Amino acid sequence: MLYKKVDVPFELYEIDVINANDDNLKKISDELGLALSVDEMRRIKTYFEKLGRNPYDIELQSIAQAWSEHCCYKSSKCYLKQHLFDVKVDYVISAIEEDAGIVEFDDDYAYVVALESHNHPSAIEPYGGAATGVGGILRDVLCMGAQPVALVDPLFFGELSTNHEDLPRGTKHPLYLLSGVVAGIRDYGNRVGIPTVAGMVFFDNSYLTNCLVNVGCVGIVRKNRVVHSKVGGAGDIFVLAGGYTGRDGIHGVTFASAELDESSEEESRSAVQLGNPIIKEPLIHACLEIVEKGLLTGMKDLGGGGLSCVIGEMAISAGFGAEVWLDKVPLKEEGMAPWEIWVSESQERMMLTVSPQYVDEVLYIFQKWDIPAVVVGRVTDSKKLRVYYKGYKIYDMDIDFVVGAVEYCRDYKVKEVAEVDETKSVHDFEGLILRMLEHPNVASKEWIIRQYDHQVRASTVLPPLHGKANAETHGDAAVIRPTSSWRGLALTADVNPWMCKVSPFWGTASSFDEVIRNLVAVNSKPHSFADCLNFGNPEKPERMGEFVECVKALGWMARGYPLPCVSGNVSFYNETAHSAVAPTPTLMGIGIVEDVRYVLTSHFKGKGDIVLVGETKKEFGGSLYCKLTNQRSTVVPKTSPEKLRNYANTMLDSFKQFRVYACHDLSEGGLAVTLAEMCMGGFGCKVKANSYVSLFSESNTRWVVEVDCGEEFVKFFTEKGLKAELIGESIGNSLEISGISLSLEEIEKAWRNGLIRYTG
Repeated sequence: MLYKKVDVPFELYEIDVINANDDNLKKISDELGLALSVDEMRRIKTYFEKLGRNPYDIELQSIAQAWSEHCCYKSSKCYLKQHLFDVKVDYVISAIEEDAGIVEFDDDYAYVVALESHNHPSAIEPYGGAATGVGGILRDVLCMGAQPVALVDPLFFGELSTNHEDLPRGTKHPLYLLSGVVAGIRDYGNRVGIPTVAGMVFFDNSYLTNCLVNVGCVGIVRKNRVVHSKVGGAGDIFVLAGGYTGRDGIHGVTFASAELDESSEEESRSAVQLGNPIIKEPLIHACLEIVEKGLLTGMKDLGGGGLSCVIGEMAISAGFGAEVWLDKVPLKEEGMAPWEIWVSESQERMMLTVSPQYVDEVLYIFQKWDIPAVVVGRVTDSKKLRVYYKGYKIYDMDIDFVVGAVEYCRDYKVKEVAEVDETKSVHDFEGLILRMLEHPNVASKEWIIRQYDHQVRASTVLPPLHGKANAETHGDAAVIRPTSSWRGLALTADVNPWMCKVSPFWGTASSFDEVIRNLVAVNSKPHSFADCLNFGNPEKPERMGEFVECVKALGWMARGYPLPCVSGNVSFYNETAHSAVAPTPTLMGIGIVEDVRYVLTSHFKGKGDIVLVGETKKEFGGSLYCKLTNQRSTVVPKTSPEKLRNYANTMLDSFKQFRVYACHDLSEGGLAVTLAEMCMGGFGCKVKANSYVSLFSESNTRWVVEVDCGEEFVKFFTEKGLKAELIGESIGNSLEISGISLSLEEIEKAWRNGLIRYTG
């Protein structure tokens, strides 16, 4: 008999792993929802053989949470450590080690940054999945002692034109998913009062059965008030604060560490947590008051794995152990088994460790803010974790074994793709430009952006839309002013999945290049970045090959620039029987704006010459041009960190030397789309560019600048051995490009209606 009920007045089972063969070990993993391999189950069996006893269900469930892909990065750590984690700069206070990265902002303050995924929950329940993604990323920043100040939301869906009859069984329509995800982000972010200022939305049918919802957050904290996710020492008291614990979110991390299938809709819905922004807002205030008064020794949010992960991780990070009184945990419902309480990922919960003399004051502050808070355990001087329930000891394990997990350097296969370019010019440039502008990946995201409050907290200097009133265009990066000084932070989120699909290495390098371009375009100095690496099943060598190539490219660009990766997330198993997602290494870039009064916007002002900075080549791999003309190219745009750094630094220097009115980077659709976007927020232009390569190439490291004294601006670059060309002037009310003529009304109509035609 594999399961034996223990003689206690509550539900507790002893699981016979010691006498189990491989078939039974697999059966135990499957039936208990552990999502562990037979080899991993054997490791557990060996551990308990040494202890001379079988585990209780709560112990097995705890190991499963800690060893899940989502929690321990068992398939990715090997390659991340090899290729990415060696970028060191002196202004980084803490990187990769905790829930969020901490980076120096100025002499007194640090900014805190985190970027996470909430993909599987959003595919099952888009509103709740996206909302709790926002809630989770806010807690990641809060647990460093920081006030969250801005949110970022990169989103990826199947094509909105998909017919319902073409949807695979068990799949929701992309429009339904988009609407639900946007509503979840909107309602949570707006209600908790944190502005959503940047992001991206990308449509491709590789996301049809597995949408991606990535969420980023930036916070600000005084350097002397930074909190770490570990206990202070033996005798500290664990205080659980926030929402009650329920059955929502059980097996959330194990559910996120496996492929979705057509049964996931019905069977995995309980793994999606239920968010409550009305509790989160005062919870933030209460935690920050406790931080400001110096009453705690450590703080961590209850995210993946719930109590089962947070307590052990906080204790072992400082070399200690813990004991927990599980029956003290406030519950949403009666009848929960101890293991359910232990692994539940119910939202809006924070764990604090407090010295005994401050416990009453901490509990009083939570009571003042109307936030439930209870003492649930204490720190011990052992490295063991012991859990008690109604006076019975139901859990006793070495924390090192539980959180040490496993690590795989999985085999991988890199797909070799010969570089081929079969592109040719098309005849109707005007029609193609309009089709590009109305493509959902280029078209105005105003329908989404207007639902978010991007001005709450009154610190947003440069919002996502800017230009003439009622004729705004989109910018390259948002800028916020987090303190009373004029110093600011620029935020952007970028990736080009089409390029990554053709060449994971050069597609990732191009995405890094775009991050730098967008930060520079608003007159900010690139300072750090976070990544959210979204891929298919890592147990398949070709998927692992995509991941490794992306990480290699990211490390190469980051080291050579240099730009530190300070926080991140790996999301594997974004795959179904229908398809795996395109390699999607989402990047969130953070730049320092020395003075927010001198930020640059992207729309033409009708005052200057137009200069194209950078080199244009015949590089169409993963381009919008190939997508819309059904032509083939595998030549993904190239870049290098040295070239990118030289151009970026010279651009920033030029902003100090010349009167620059507008700046915009070139990305999807190349020069033609860039010029059209710059026209929409202000004035028209007359430009010389008469070949399809000059118009539509998506070569990297390029900007369009509106500037006084264009010839001198060009000379400034050429004297440094860099490419710049005077191509026209900002004038009139139409887009004129070497015989192409489109009125502002035409291009605005195409751009503004591209997404509206699907969303209404």
